[in-house]
Amino acid sequence: MTVKQPSRPYAPDTRAVRTGQYQDLSDLHSEGLALTASYVFADAEDAAEKFAGRRPGNVYVRFSNPTTAAFEERIAAMEGAEGAVALGSGMAAYTAVALGLLAAGDHVVLGDGMFGTTPRFFRAYMEKFGVSVSVADVRDLDQWRDAVRDETVMFVLETPTNPMMHVADLRALSALARERDVLLVVDNTLCTPVLQNPLALGADLVVHSAAKYIDGQGRCGGGVVAGRADLLKAVSEVLRTAGPSPSAFNSWVFLKSLETLPIRMREHSRNATLLAEWLAAHPAVEEVYYTGLAKHPQRELAESQQSGHGGLLGFTVRGGRQEAWAVIDALSLISVTTNIGDTKSMITHPASTTHGRMSPAELERAGIGQNLLRLSVGLEDVEDLKHDLDQALRAAGSGAR
Repeated sequence: MTVKQPSRPYAPDTRAVRTGQYQDLSDLHSEGLALTASYVFADAEDAAEKFAGRRPGNVYVRFSNPTTAAFEERIAAMEGAEGAVALGSGMAAYTAVALGLLAAGDHVVLGDGMFGTTPRFFRAYMEKFGVSVSVADVRDLDQWRDAVRDETVMFVLETPTNPMMHVADLRALSALARERDVLLVVDNTLCTPVLQNPLALGADLVVHSAAKYIDGQGRCGGGVVAGRADLLKAVSEVLRTAGPSPSAFNSWVFLKSLETLPIRMREHSRNATLLAEWLAAHPAVEEVYYTGLAKHPQRELAESQQSGHGGLLGFTVRGGRQEAWAVIDALSLISVTTNIGDTKSMITHPASTTHGRMSPAELERAGIGQNLLRLSVGLEDVEDLKHDLDQALRAAGSGAR
């Protein structure tokens, strides 16, 4: 921008504030980080035109930032979307979708087995404002067909589910959604656009918790919605008005992390496959839930719409909560934490953490038992991970607490 020249020399205090205020960053090779709360307008008319949306440009930090815009552009390109809107968290993304596209009297069908906070949000908050909610098994198309009412406007699901790894047939569900004039919203956090592109399979919107594989190192919270431009306009209006905004710094971290996402997802998938096969043969393990296993009942479907199986798996130990907790307590390398998608491997007990606010009936319906553990497989050497899990499983089996 053109810098106006002073009519007289500025005083030292003014020079301390104003000198070097504007820099040309156009020759940077690495993407710049725009840390600003507001933006300078050329004149009063320019401000009015941009605020009214008649002229492109940044207006205010709550709903526009150049760094965030670059992240949105890159995600949209990777998802094959018309656009994207970044938000402060994955749940903020769901909130913006719900507030922007739903109204009192509408009906939503949720996929069974979604991350625990998502169904809680719809039931605890959207139902309070007149939106009714039903649940259908992502594996059973007939349940979705039977759940549709005249007032149904949206299907919301994740595939594979976290942590039971149930797979939805996205082509069939999108066909049903089109037939009944229903929006299909798919959580693609686990696969990322590297391993799965729900929009290409018929979805209208894709949601991500960017704190997971998009970041990849457990540093920042964030969310993003990608898809049809007409739907994103309503999502963006929620952002502009309610302000669940992303940090520019977090957007910069995500933007840079996307550069290595394909490499990381391939390695997460490789490590998880090797570890799942090893766990499946371990005498202290009852069952392993991972779409990459040959015995997974939906492996063929997963491979028809995914290019890899990702880094998340679930497994049950012999016994109950006491034995599951004993395994966690005996680990020395794997981190005990509730995030997923980090370079570091992480484990948690879903029934008492991520899904802990679900009712016993909801836990049973989702298949979340007291002996279930969720493992996010990182990028360490697989032999080290096997050794840590083996000694923990053996310690738990021998009665160690």
